[in-house]
Amino acid sequence: MNGKVTADPYEWPAAGPLHCDDTALIVIDMQNDFCATGGYAHCMGIDIGLTRRAILPLTRVLQAMREKGALVVFTREGHRTDLSDLPANKLWRSQRNKGEIGSKGPLGRLLLRGERGWEIVPELAPRGGELIVDKAGKNSFFATDLDLILRRRGIRNLVVAGVTTDCCVHATVLAAADLGYDSLVLSDCCAASAPERHAAALALTKAHGGQYGAVAGSGDFLRALDA
Repeated sequence: MNGKVTADPYEWPAAGPLHCDDTALIVIDMQNDFCATGGYAHCMGIDIGLTRRAILPLTRVLQAMREKGALVVFTREGHRTDLSDLPANKLWRSQRNKGEIGSKGPLGRLLLRGERGWEIVPELAPRGGELIVDKAGKNSFFATDLDLILRRRGIRNLVVAGVTTDCCVHATVLAAADLGYDSLVLSDCCAASAPERHAAALALTKAHGGQYGAVAGSGDFLRALDA
């Protein structure tokens, strides 16, 4: 690979051509709790048809990155079964949104580790040996070993996908920028609970010349990957 991704607002990655030895795919929270009937998001009344839009294009990117031997990291949001890592204000918000964390749902207790809802959707299931980072918050770097994993592998560039664009994806990209990573958010491999919030998060990412990173469609990324 010697190419760059045609992205907005700059050709990505900024520091040179695209190489899989310093680039990782980060798949954020593509779990049943956010993308399946009976999960946490569905119980809150969110249209999971919106979040599921990311699955098909993301399967293509995931396959391509696997074929290139690139590092793939999945994240899962979920809390301990005793709720000891659940902040009181997060619990309060979930109660107000009719999706109380820890309450019983069709896929098990909502947003708890070990339940069916916590598992990654079958279309994107990790393969043996692929890394999974479990987190209790929105930012994938907060209180996890993600940064250590990436630095030990020599990763500088992040291809970011998952749900939701305006929450965990955006929080992760913000943190990545502060840590010195160059992020590319794949617009069609991310999704939110409303189109306008999806668009707003992408706009914030690429504002001011790419203050948090760049944005591209998966087609542009795959073309550069094969260049």
